[in-house]
Amino acid sequence: MLRLSKLTDYGTVIMTHMAREPERVCSAAELAVAIGVATPTASKILKTLARASLLQSVRGARGGYLLARPPAEISIAEVIDALEGPFGMTECSAVAGLCAQEGSCLLRANWQRVNQVIRLALNDLTVADMAQPVFQPANVGALRARPERMPG
Repeated sequence: MLRLSKLTDYGTVIMTHMAREPERVCSAAELAVAIGVATPTASKILKTLARASLLQSVRGARGGYLLARPPAEISIAEVIDALEGPFGMTECSAVAGLCAQEGSCLLRANWQRVNQVIRLALNDLTVADMAQPVFQPANVGALRARPERMPG
């Protein structure tokens, strides 16, 4: 199963939360409460995102973090790269030279194609996109199929 780490998941939640009020400076403690994680966890994520120039650190009594660019200019791929390192479905699709079989592998080019497709999708998806609610129509068929409860 392909899965992002918890820190990356929390990082996307933090960035999405901040995208809703992009000019607002948010403290680590405030963000921790807002997304339901421990303050040290939020601090670690925020520092990593700031080192990647996705957030700006603001010093002072009302200090904290704010987005370094408008939310529509920060891709989810950038957030993942900042927290996970280079994105890759396989070792050889992320960084050349990490796999002993790389030179003779018949699947490498195909994995690189898969990696490119996913990478393009993540590049096209921004923090602003993630901050927008997605309308999910009710599954009327599932509601109708549910057995009715008998009173009392």
